[in-house]
Amino acid sequence: MRIAVAADSLDGVAARIVGELRERGHEVVTHGALNEAERDDWAWACEAAARDVAEGRAEQAVVCCWTGTGASIAANKVRGVRAALCADGYTADGARRWNDANVLALSLRVVSEPLLKEILDAWFAGTASTDPSDVANVEHLET
Repeated sequence: MRIAVAADSLDGVAARIVGELRERGHEVVTHGALNEAERDDWAWACEAAARDVAEGRAEQAVVCCWTGTGASIAANKVRGVRAALCADGYTADGARRWNDANVLALSLRVVSEPLLKEILDAWFAGTASTDPSDVANVEHLET
């Protein structure tokens, strides 16, 4: 899978996310502080990763900033993106299942390497619910 990754700094697990995704066999496209040719501010970097998803250059994205909040806000401004700020595996699983989230937002301050692995395991194991109520909620976001 091709995954866009954005971070506004190299703090915490920012670089480790790229390595972990590559170890799992994914192709990674980097933005922000992870790409020397780009602006590293969270609003620009995370929007760029989200646009990769919305415009078909990536299937999913992982966006990061110190708290993860700005990263999720920037990604969610892009039509067709459903970014979820996840702090644990349970939340990541729920985001994929009930929200059909296609962008994972993470806090560089809170997420440790072991927690990163737990979150990514749940994220990639998760699939969108086919329950009519869940599908209707996600479809409603597109209107």
